Amino acid sequence: MSTLSLRRLNRTLLHRQQLDVRSDAGVVAAVERRVAVQAQEPNWVHVGMAARVSGFRTADLDAAVASRALVRGPLLRGTQHLVSAADHGWLRPTVQPVLDRLVRSVYYAEHVGDLDPAVLVAAAREVLGDRTVRRRDLGAALVERFPGRKGAVMAAAVEALTPVAHDPATSAFGSWWSRRSIAVTAADVWLGEPVGAPDVPALVRRYLAAFGPADVMDLQTWCGLTRLRPAVDGMRAGLRTYRGPDGRELLDLPDAPLADEDAPAPVRFLPMFDDAVLGHRDRTRILPEAVRRDVMPGWSMVRATVLVDGVVAATWEIVEGRLLVRPLRPLTPGEQDALEAEGATVADLVGADRDVELTSAPRTPLPGAPRT
Repeated sequence: MSTLSLRRLNRTLLHRQQLDVRSDAGVVAAVERRVAVQAQEPNWVHVGMAARVSGFRTADLDAAVASRALVRGPLLRGTQHLVSAADHGWLRPTVQPVLDRLVRSVYYAEHVGDLDPAVLVAAAREVLGDRTVRRRDLGAALVERFPGRKGAVMAAAVEALTPVAHDPATSAFGSWWSRRSIAVTAADVWLGEPVGAPDVPALVRRYLAAFGPADVMDLQTWCGLTRLRPAVDGMRAGLRTYRGPDGRELLDLPDAPLADEDAPAPVRFLPMFDDAVLGHRDRTRILPEAVRRDVMPGWSMVRATVLVDGVVAATWEIVEGRLLVRPLRPLTPGEQDALEAEGATVADLVGADRDVELTSAPRTPLPGAPRT
């Protein structure tokens, strides 16, 4: 069993995440490459795409969602993700146990805890029909049927209990941290076909293709499911095994390429909650432990980051039209030049001043957890 260095795991992750060389394949292929893309806040999705797709324009992503080639809705870890229409049919039912567990949490208990989920879903499907309905209107209609409860909580529970697609406006590039009036459609109506059956082996294979080599705990952290070890063990005959630098067993697809640890790693600006940063339980292949608390300060926040030599070396944000970068370690003159050049392209995308400002000043207050 070969032992892989941390640097080789890093370069392999960059390659599989298209963070070494931007792809010409387009936005749908880029989403499928990552299985599903964290999409709580729409603008950050565009930033992540710009880091991976050559010549990316915000209109490219907007068009893919409007054409229904991509769809947004609750998926991994119970949070909003973009996924291809082709993958939604098996991915949503595969992660449904995560969403069912979410509805059993304290947040939902008072307003839906005593309702039969099937009855709530049936009522919501009557309201939705074959239409797109604003979440607030869905909630109001449900309050009429189940008085004395919060409509927003019931509407959110419906989205977890039954597959829905969000209106394309929720994925469009727009104002930072804007609150959008989300509208939903039954996913089978929106996509024109019924949702399929769970496929855990597909989940395992696709995860490893995008994030491997990795172990079962990495997989579970990424998707939110638990107790996957028996399913993974049942697939071992078709998988390859390695040892990580800490001695852990790591699994991978037998034909998945491993990058050379000396492969170049260009500077890349990643959005908040980027999948490359969140894709493992042990994130040290891309997020050094020394800077983890700077990137993940609590309150469920994961800051926007800058990769230098393949690992997180700075955080960044937009403040009053300026792109501010806060290095987490000293940068060489060459690294700083590369960071400023890449930052200028990001600034163009988000409409900020092209002069990137490196600062050690205190951060602006966190704008709050991403809205769903």
